[in-house]
Amino acid sequence: AAEWNALVTENHPFLKHEFLAAMETHGCVGEHFGWLPMHLALYRQDRLVAAMPLYRKLNSYGEFVFDHAWEEAWQRVGLSYFPKLVSAIPYTPAAGARMLIQPGMEEACRNMFLHTARELVTEYGGSGVHWLFPETADLAFLEAHGLVIRNDCQFHWQNRGYAAFDDFLSGLSARKRKNIRRERRRVAEAGVTLRRLNGHTASEQDWADFTRFYNRLFDEKWGMATFNQDFFQAVARAMPDQVLLVLADFEGRSIAGALMFASDTRLYGRHWGCTEEIDSLHFEACYYQGIEYCIENGLQVFEPGAQGEHKVARGFNPVKTASAHWVAEAGFVKPIRRFAQMERRSIGEYIRQLQQQTAYRKDNS
Repeated sequence: AAEWNALVTENHPFLKHEFLAAMETHGCVGEHFGWLPMHLALYRQDRLVAAMPLYRKLNSYGEFVFDHAWEEAWQRVGLSYFPKLVSAIPYTPAAGARMLIQPGMEEACRNMFLHTARELVTEYGGSGVHWLFPETADLAFLEAHGLVIRNDCQFHWQNRGYAAFDDFLSGLSARKRKNIRRERRRVAEAGVTLRRLNGHTASEQDWADFTRFYNRLFDEKWGMATFNQDFFQAVARAMPDQVLLVLADFEGRSIAGALMFASDTRLYGRHWGCTEEIDSLHFEACYYQGIEYCIENGLQVFEPGAQGEHKVARGFNPVKTASAHWVAEAGFVKPIRRFAQMERRSIGEYIRQLQQQTAYRKDNS
């Protein structure tokens, strides 16, 4: 664990050994969910010098880079799209290094990882390898080696050196500023109070409550919860200062919660759930509490999760995300490359349109 974590930069929570191991230990990945761990590791004189999180996938669940049309194309010509190999953090659309490498060995290790991943595709009879949400250096390497690059859009908040939440609001247009204040006021007037907890201060009951909220959301909307209370508590114990659990209390009981994780520079919003619907509570717990936390702790970026144009009106701006794909079946390479090119143009235009809808004043955008 210590050697693995020594390769992780900026204390990235999802890349740490504790986070990845907790998913495996507590049944969040495995055959049942279609994520089979097969991480790659490079050693030099018996010391770990590079690692790549890698999974053999039996489906496309929990990737946030959608390739169902590709699966259908394989099926139409009588080929199986699965298994495929995916380098990503399961169920987590957050960018980060996908090749964790000791400084000075980047080029050689990246070449070895790429070569080995391709060999494994052949060994398992898979359709290809996919690096989802890789950091800029990994992406540049993969693109230079001819991989297909796809783009998508998320919405991130940038800390512009704010000293307080009101400083952030002062940079918004009057209408957006008024709306955010009204949403926060509605939560307070409803009698809801919020608690910010970390791995030190959250109790077992707090985690039981949050797990109940999380499961309810999946039961009602998405169908299959992958995380569980044992996982949440294991991660909270292992990296307590990187956990932010926001719980909402109403009439003496906890009714909603949002779970976030922090690196040295960023906050990542991950999960939300509730048992009662309170006007604007989702925005307060998932967005405004996170923004305040970033300001108070000097974090530079808040990534609240995938999708959601409604975030633009609340101070989040569109940001391009990327993934890289190597396809084993030669006949599919050209059409997939054309598809990705059209998709990138479409995403670029989408981002340009959203940038015209920014919540910030024109003199502060």
